[in-house]
Amino acid sequence: MKILITGASGPFGSGVARGLIAKGVQPSQLILVSRDPSKLAEFTAQGAEARAGDFDDYESLVRAFAGAERMLMISTNRVGQREPQHRNAVNAAKAAGVRHVIYTSFVGKPNCVSMAVADHRFTEQLLRDSGLAWTFLRNSQYSEAMRDAAAPAAIRSGQWLSASEGGRIALVTRDDCIAAATAVLASDGHERKTYDITGPELLSYRELAALVTDLTGYSITYKEVGADGLYAVFDALGVPRSAQDDLVVNGFGWCSDDMVSFECTLAAGDLALISADVEKLTGRKPMSMRRFLTRHREQLRSVRPE
Repeated sequence: MKILITGASGPFGSGVARGLIAKGVQPSQLILVSRDPSKLAEFTAQGAEARAGDFDDYESLVRAFAGAERMLMISTNRVGQREPQHRNAVNAAKAAGVRHVIYTSFVGKPNCVSMAVADHRFTEQLLRDSGLAWTFLRNSQYSEAMRDAAAPAAIRSGQWLSASEGGRIALVTRDDCIAAATAVLASDGHERKTYDITGPELLSYRELAALVTDLTGYSITYKEVGADGLYAVFDALGVPRSAQDDLVVNGFGWCSDDMVSFECTLAAGDLALISADVEKLTGRKPMSMRRFLTRHREQLRSVRPE
């Protein structure tokens, strides 16, 4: 059986490819799709096939997906603008004869205000209506977002500025999400199932600020600023309001429209979801935030208050 991974040169896709090979999947069974296949040399050297595919170019996707039976569709980064890209991918999968699409979605209660969740629910409905077999991996927010962006910004300024109003979320490591996706791709019986891929505990951003203070010794004051105040913070950093491909500003790889709507969703309690699906799929418990940040304590300590 041929297994296809979109976005295979990114950290998630390449992690899943390595995970499948570690589980005994032959590299020759893998079709790895990227806008730049030259970034997949690690895998082509082992016998995997690299193909060019762009979610903005439907015909390129039909060619790239040909011959695949099971496909991991990794959502694009263009929050608020994903609908045409994801429509291209789903329609191309159907045209190319793919049988089963596993999609990296996102947690969230129905009708929440998050732009990202709206993108994902649109794509889920596309897949339900497509006639293809589907599996939805509703990943929670990455723990790495705290390590790489939120915590360093708070350490530098001495303030954790938020519009989340005490809302809680079960942050999960990218590695746990990768392990869950790998397990689904490598086994049968997941058609028409939805998995919530979350960490083991619900935490507020206030609690995260206290945790970072505890682990680093740097004093961080938590402050609620509301949606307008949070926009002002991101504007000052140069973070764009709307999504732009491959742009990272001060550790933030998203747009402020996404992040502000996300924190308003947190405030409403619409991301306070927790499940045991990581352990169900992988046989191991997901990593807690304390354990994760403790592993990266020196990286956080290397950030200096301004």
